[in-house]
Amino acid sequence: MSIKMKELPESEKPYEKLEIYGAKKLSNAELLAIIIKTGTKQDSALNLAQKVITLKNRKNKNNLTFLRDLTTNDLTTINGIGRVKAIQILAVAELANRMLTPIKTTEQKIKTTDDVANLFMSQMSNEKREIAKVIILNTKNVIIKVLDLSIGGTNYAVLEPKIVLEEAVKMQAPKIILIHNHPSGDPTPSEQDFQATDRIFEAANIMGIDLLDHVIIGKNRYESIMFGKKRRRREY
Repeated sequence: MSIKMKELPESEKPYEKLEIYGAKKLSNAELLAIIIKTGTKQDSALNLAQKVITLKNRKNKNNLTFLRDLTTNDLTTINGIGRVKAIQILAVAELANRMLTPIKTTEQKIKTTDDVANLFMSQMSNEKREIAKVIILNTKNVIIKVLDLSIGGTNYAVLEPKIVLEEAVKMQAPKIILIHNHPSGDPTPSEQDFQATDRIFEAANIMGIDLLDHVIIGKNRYESIMFGKKRRRREY
């Protein structure tokens, strides 16, 4: 039988605990319980939160990035999580995701592969699908636009030269940088990555555009296809 929230000591109730000790002292389940607010006759909000965290029999209960990939249908399979609670949980997950997105990527100067990776690591390292972007720069390597190119499956996002270069040609931009993630967490370039980079480099060269780099983002790691590990600090 589950313990009801009102039966907990004041200092252990999520709302009161946050006020007394601060948000950092709360567990993932306690924070989620505050979002859920109310429970049912069978389960407290805390118990419902724990059920959400263990949804789909996940092994790593500390990693909450899976919440971004859930649907209302997934969440409402839990007895006590209705449409409204499901929407609240998904809204919070999206807010958290947007907090990881750089506030402003344009007007920033890019000098090295490190700069590229640092700018996009938090945004792309936890993606479940491959996402490719092109960073368009001016003559001084200042970002003037970042464009989403494609979203692939769990293995590969298509990078066609025509799509990659289209916007840069329109803007008459002199330089671009490619970046995409590997959902596996391993940023080691694949043969497809090398082939795509070669095709884009050649096409860009014909159009008078300099492809400075192609960066692959993994799980808190990254590699440059064009410069490799030993040269990734090379200045553009």
